[in-house]
Amino acid sequence: MMLDTILPLAKVIEETGFKLFSNDAYILLVRLAVNSFILTLLIRYLYYPKTKRKDYLFTYYLIGTITFFLCFGLKKLDIDTGMGLGLFAIFGIIRYRTDAIEIKEMTYLFLIIGISVVNSLASNQISVTEIAIINIAVLALTFILERLWLVKHETRKTIIYERIDLITPEKEAEMKADIIKRTGIEINRFEIGKIDFLTDTAQVRIYYYEDNDQAFSDYSSN
Repeated sequence: MMLDTILPLAKVIEETGFKLFSNDAYILLVRLAVNSFILTLLIRYLYYPKTKRKDYLFTYYLIGTITFFLCFGLKKLDIDTGMGLGLFAIFGIIRYRTDAIEIKEMTYLFLIIGISVVNSLASNQISVTEIAIINIAVLALTFILERLWLVKHETRKTIIYERIDLITPEKEAEMKADIIKRTGIEINRFEIGKIDFLTDTAQVRIYYYEDNDQAFSDYSSN
């Protein structure tokens, strides 16, 4: 009974010019699997262990996947102008029109978008070996910079500090010791920003080496 319903419906759909199935569906599945595997290595095993930022983990996976599907669809249309405008729009969303993204997170976002674009736009003119070299080179370079060369990653955090009696240059050591004691963060250096004498507070940006025990998010980029 169900088959008798589906067959006429399929015939009507084909008569309208739409295809129910194409061999490109196999290509889409294979490329999607490869892209998802590369994104997992880049996001889950290179980026996340260092930062522990689950919000970016969620964002990177979705942006990488939707970029892949968008580019694959635009390629099927074979419209050069449309492809250019589409890619311009993709890279234009990096800022999100919300809080500024730190340079490291923005770099990973650029990598994820770039990898997704390469994997989705690969054609018969590019061999599988060349695509593999591109993916492996990006992963290898990221691994070397993240795990082997740049062992310690200096990050920053902006705090509101109320002891403005210690902001003078001659009390720098005392202020640093006070910040370390109160925050529990072994800071390397700090910078004093905006000072508000009405509330007796100052914005202080502290710099420290990030590890698993000192993973703090900076919600203020000013």
